[in-house]
Amino acid sequence: MTATTRTPASRAGRETLAAAQAALAAEHATVYGYGVVGGRVDDARAAEAREAYDAHRARRDAMSRAVRDLGAEPEAAAPAYALPFPVPDQAAAVRLAVELESRLAAVYADLVRAATGGLRGEAAAGLREAAVRAVRWRGGSVAFPGLTERA
Repeated sequence: MTATTRTPASRAGRETLAAAQAALAAEHATVYGYGVVGGRVDDARAAEAREAYDAHRARRDAMSRAVRDLGAEPEAAAPAYALPFPVPDQAAAVRLAVELESRLAAVYADLVRAATGGLRGEAAAGLREAAVRAVRWRGGSVAFPGLTERA
């Protein structure tokens, strides 16, 4: 059976769909990345990594539903993702967690701009959660989470 996908007619609809697909793709990559993080951190940070992993799986599933609600087929996860740098130890794993959350915040900021209604609220929640997790991993904050990555 073949799935049918309708393309939104309006430019705003296409932008919303593209931003939702980008958020879904970013969640797929983040779930993968947290698999790496969890394997490199000590017990003290392992619970935090598991919590983030579970939260991103839930948000990934929600974004998949959002893409379907927009009339498209959700983007599938890749079998593997290139990491932005080698992750041989806990310090690198913590840096990776910060990078994952920072990149995700930027993608959700784009979705906040493109979406309306409930999806905009979900995107804002995703942005907020990514920013809070980045602060926890980083140990400090940035002025405008999700926007510094665009500078």
